[in-house]
Amino acid sequence: MLNSGGLDLRPLSAAIIDLDGTMVDTLGDFEVALNRTFADLMLPGVDRAAVARTVGKGSEHLIRSLLAEQLALPAVSGLGQVCPARTVDALFDSAWRRYQHHYLTINGQFADVFPGVIEGLEGLRARGLRLACLTNKPLAFAQGLLETKGLAGYFVEVFGGDSFERRKPDPLPLLKTCEALGSEPARTLMVGDSQNDALAARAAGCPVALVTYGYNHGEPIERSPHDRMVHSIADLLSDT
Repeated sequence: MLNSGGLDLRPLSAAIIDLDGTMVDTLGDFEVALNRTFADLMLPGVDRAAVARTVGKGSEHLIRSLLAEQLALPAVSGLGQVCPARTVDALFDSAWRRYQHHYLTINGQFADVFPGVIEGLEGLRARGLRLACLTNKPLAFAQGLLETKGLAGYFVEVFGGDSFERRKPDPLPLLKTCEALGSEPARTLMVGDSQNDALAARAAGCPVALVTYGYNHGEPIERSPHDRMVHSIADLLSDT
């Protein structure tokens, strides 16, 4: 059941917002960049469903996971018997370079801001909350996407998957972001779309709200720990 209440914004001083699957639907960007990368490597392409169940743990994890899937396909694994060097480890560096090139070229072109995001960010900021964007996406990708989609101005801090020693679901990025915001974790709301956000928030001592429309590795988001579930970020502003 959707928990539409139970989270009082009044004691909060800040909010940390995830990016992919929470503010922006970036599956189109991932799909295009990955398929161009795999074409460069003479590998079969991937579909959006494969991207959706894999995204969220950083771009390196995304590439490694999908490389493993593609190399395991019968037609490709047969080729591997002739060219045994075509392994994930052997191909990763080249794939990562090609992916960065392609992603930076199209960053934001095949992505859309989810409904209610602008209204939600404006409302949270109007209530005096300092806002930070925290994503497992590389920082350069995140900053470019926020600029392209007109979201950068809402945030006083932006951190990516390469900003700290560890990534969500480890609590370290949240704790470091709270420190940068000058806000205690208990007074800092985490807003995300996946168990990575939920588990990191719980471990850091932050309240957490989860959106219903994100990716979450193909798993039902309701199973992740949360204080509130919302259909849009704008719904956070309502008590009902």
